[in-house]
Amino acid sequence: MLEALRSIGGLVDEAALREAWALPEGELIAALETVHGVEQRLAALRLVLVREVDGRGVAAAHGASSTAVWLRERLRVSGRVSRRMVELAAALDTAPAVVGQALSVGAINVEQARVIVDMVAHLPATVGSEVVDKAAQALVDHSGRFEPAILRGLGRRILHHVAPQVAEQAEAAALQREEEHAHPRRHVTLSSPTDGRVRLTGILDVETAGLLHAALDPLCTPSGDGDDRSPGQRRHDALAEICRLALRTEQLPASGGDRPQLVVTIGYDALTSQVGAGMLDTGAALTPAAVRRLACDAQVLPAVLGGNGQVLDVGRQRRLFTGPLRRALVLRDGGCAFPGCDRPPRWCDGHHITAWHDGGTTTLDNAVLICGYHHRLIHTGQWQVRLASDGRPELIPPAWLDPTQLPRRNHYHRRN
Repeated sequence: MLEALRSIGGLVDEAALREAWALPEGELIAALETVHGVEQRLAALRLVLVREVDGRGVAAAHGASSTAVWLRERLRVSGRVSRRMVELAAALDTAPAVVGQALSVGAINVEQARVIVDMVAHLPATVGSEVVDKAAQALVDHSGRFEPAILRGLGRRILHHVAPQVAEQAEAAALQREEEHAHPRRHVTLSSPTDGRVRLTGILDVETAGLLHAALDPLCTPSGDGDDRSPGQRRHDALAEICRLALRTEQLPASGGDRPQLVVTIGYDALTSQVGAGMLDTGAALTPAAVRRLACDAQVLPAVLGGNGQVLDVGRQRRLFTGPLRRALVLRDGGCAFPGCDRPPRWCDGHHITAWHDGGTTTLDNAVLICGYHHRLIHTGQWQVRLASDGRPELIPPAWLDPTQLPRRNHYHRRN
């Protein structure tokens, strides 16, 4: 075996000396597929060797605590890769022989083999070895046409094809096990801010994931031809919109006796000069631009602090663009005033045309409804907002977009 493997290495070295750029397209594709096939067959042989190493106790003899640790050091791979090798080697050893045979001749790849052994391992013990073998064979046959993700979906319903008489009961039991496994492991974690970013991680149960998809999907649609956000960025912005919607409902439980709220602390001079950063009650800092944007439609609570930071006096809260004023604003604008935007009022902020910190008043003739995405855009200073002579908002595009800077209106929300 060793001699044969060394000869394979020599042939690979010889192939690597050939120039890939000189290959015609047909030969290039064939070479890529051949390399992949050889790689998978070698991977299958590697798993056989890993299983033999594990079975002989080679790792313990070399002073390693486990075969995975020994492989990590010996092959210089990550712990995750070494653990997955050991796990798959052991699974193949107990799986139907057809899976290992298909992998060894390149009929399936390692990812597909992992899916098949996982699906077969989760079949009910009551179905018997004959049904297990039929299920494995069916999945191997499907592997010629489907990549691992689709193959996994087929695997979940494989009993309907090979043993329909027990499929429904087995599927119900499997779903129950999955739910019982997922529920205690559910969690969401927010890390501390680093470089202006916060990592969101977690595990959702299937029901909650469905709710999240249902809420995110309508908000993830690109906002127009100029929307160059990635899918991940659109999901991020959609999640922010959902949180804003939830905070506006006034139906969330109280937090410490107050309605849930985003608290930003900033010095008065810094706010009025538009150059100071703000501080969230979580300890995270916000840029001056973010503070100005939030101040457009917020509760402002003046406070006088002593030299060492103690509170000496607290003024009264002033709600901006709420109650009758917001209702009038909604009645006038109907939704986001940005040209072409179809987002409804409940997704919009009240924006001061002349900024509040510049002395702008909280009145209907100094207000416009703007969704979160376009609110951020307006605060970049490229688009200008004003009320026309008929009292309706219009936006003036930047010169690079329209040299004539002809004012534009949103006609989507017009009711008459």
